[in-house]
Amino acid sequence: MPATDLCYLGLVEVGQQIHARKLSPVEVTKAMLGRIERLDGKLKSYAHVMADSALAQAAIAEKEIAAGKIKGPLHGVPVAIKDLCWVKGAPAAHGMTIHRGFRPDEDATVVARLKDAGAVILGKLQQTEGAYADHHPKIDPPKNPWNAELWTGASSSGSGSATAAGLCFGSLGTDTGGSIRFPSAANGITGLKPTWGRVSRYGAFELAATLDHIGPMARNAVDCGAMLGVIAGQDAKDTTAVPLPVPDYLAGLPGNLRGVTIGVDRRWTSEGTDEAAAKVLSEGLRAAAELGAKITEVTFPDSKAVIDDWFPLCGIEAAVAHEATYPSRKDEYGPGLAGLLDLGLAQSGTDYQKIVLRREAFRGAVRILFETVDFIAVPAQAFAAPTLAKMAALGEDASLIAGLLRFTCPFDMTGSPTITLPGGFAPGGGPVAFQFVGRHFDEAGLVRTGDAFQRVTDWHTRHPAL
Repeated sequence: MPATDLCYLGLVEVGQQIHARKLSPVEVTKAMLGRIERLDGKLKSYAHVMADSALAQAAIAEKEIAAGKIKGPLHGVPVAIKDLCWVKGAPAAHGMTIHRGFRPDEDATVVARLKDAGAVILGKLQQTEGAYADHHPKIDPPKNPWNAELWTGASSSGSGSATAAGLCFGSLGTDTGGSIRFPSAANGITGLKPTWGRVSRYGAFELAATLDHIGPMARNAVDCGAMLGVIAGQDAKDTTAVPLPVPDYLAGLPGNLRGVTIGVDRRWTSEGTDEAAAKVLSEGLRAAAELGAKITEVTFPDSKAVIDDWFPLCGIEAAVAHEATYPSRKDEYGPGLAGLLDLGLAQSGTDYQKIVLRREAFRGAVRILFETVDFIAVPAQAFAAPTLAKMAALGEDASLIAGLLRFTCPFDMTGSPTITLPGGFAPGGGPVAFQFVGRHFDEAGLVRTGDAFQRVTDWHTRHPAL
């Protein structure tokens, strides 16, 4: 098999071939490492490549599989980790210069679970500073493999770029305001943001504790389900990880949406939304209806207040996460993250309590909405495939910020699970996506819905011409 074709196989697919001994974990890992060496000098998706340990893990997996001891769908499959998740002995800079020398002496829970499942860890993926909006001024940001002039998404930019470019079969990202969904949309891959509490956050640098979600980014919904099935579940090291059973996300995939009700607020999803983003959502709903889903009109709760509240809330929680180094080492921070921390530190106790009350009221209103529908369909963002030049004006353009966060941060404020699915291309050539949003802890339903959509479309199978 040509190396390029191999590197674009789905995660579950390559795992099946490895387990059938049609492919060798060692040879697959070597192919991935060779591709990273050839391409990542320009893409800059990796913060740190772990070639030696990856090959050692692949060799162990090969022996175990040869002995018939297959641990699951990820056994022997090379994946990569967003830099903020700890990998024992490897650098974990969190997109910052201030942590450049930090090497944790233990794995994050999600990393430990990937290793226990036999996955091969290729390395750490680059991210924005502190997982906020901008890359640190001294760090080269990852490039979008479709077009270097297009935005790569924030903050899991390296995860999006590497997965789209065939430099890993799947990756971990995190989402606080949209950072699994933005890079998934921008790079034409599938991203699954789990319910807050579904996945342990132990051993991952925080941006904002009650908003942070760790989740998989991969080729397709099934691959995301395979990864989530490994990393999800309660954890004694993180008591916010809920003690609910973890479903088999690869079971019961009927390939249709009969009996499923999908809600859409056509006013909310169309006002201020550009033509390409609106078209992709419309085509996604059309495909869902043809698959048997009932599409029903809903009125989504007014989200303007919680979008406005997201910034000070994120700033308050981030200020707690950074209190050991900010403002005492402010000169080592980039302007974007420093501005967020200053905003958080400027809030009063009563400001915070008002945000908490508005957030809880909004969460309740969204929960009631899900009493009448199984999923809600929304764009990934209000404008499709933004250029770097457009995103450079983000700080000066309030409408741009609102359009970016309109369909993402409300579902971090509620903790709702979402799946982001590639659904087309903008006139300029960049990928465009839409989302399904589910009830809390119904990630299995999102995987089923995403899989059904991807059985009748081919957007997720298209790859950049590198």
